Amino acid sequence: MTIESADFIASYPRQSQCPKNGKPEFAFIGRSNVGKSSLINMLTNRKGLAKVSQTPGKTQLLNFFLINNRWHLVDLPGYGYAKLSKSKQKELSKMINGYMQNREELVLAFVLIDVNITPPSKNDLDFINGLGELGVPFALVFTKCDRIGATTVQHNVDAFMAALSETWETLPKHFLSSSEKARGRDEILEYIAFLVKKHK
Repeated sequence: MTIESADFIASYPRQSQCPKNGKPEFAFIGRSNVGKSSLINMLTNRKGLAKVSQTPGKTQLLNFFLINNRWHLVDLPGYGYAKLSKSKQKELSKMINGYMQNREELVLAFVLIDVNITPPSKNDLDFINGLGELGVPFALVFTKCDRIGATTVQHNVDAFMAALSETWETLPKHFLSSSEKARGRDEILEYIAFLVKKHK
């Protein structure tokens, strides 16, 4: 897939306010500081499309981007950021669950996992299991794969998938990525293109 256009549409505090034009949507979500904004900018080849912040927990709305006038990329708030107040965490969790559970346009959620974190994070595993309970289709994107050696990357991915296999019979599709080196870009975009075509 060639990205010809990528435009910010708007931010919404709840899914009921999101666009109702039937365009397929692909949501990106992960723990705070997982490298979500950098990945979105790498995928769209637009350096400042998603605002990269040094402060985790900055994304607190449902941020919509229109790609190629054909599909929406949705940047969701991160989860597991302890420095937010309990009430704010609860509010964001309600927003995310409301979107995941009720958004008919959602085709797939990409759950981002920092490949450098071992052992597998309970926050990540709990969130993924929650998607299973809601029946939300998802794929995994292991981020920051340029920061450790290839052998360690594979070891950490295997460990994560092994942890998932304790609760999942069929493991989800997964991608290895590096925003610095554009690793995984073609594979992720081709998968989105396949699903967009299938959505017609």
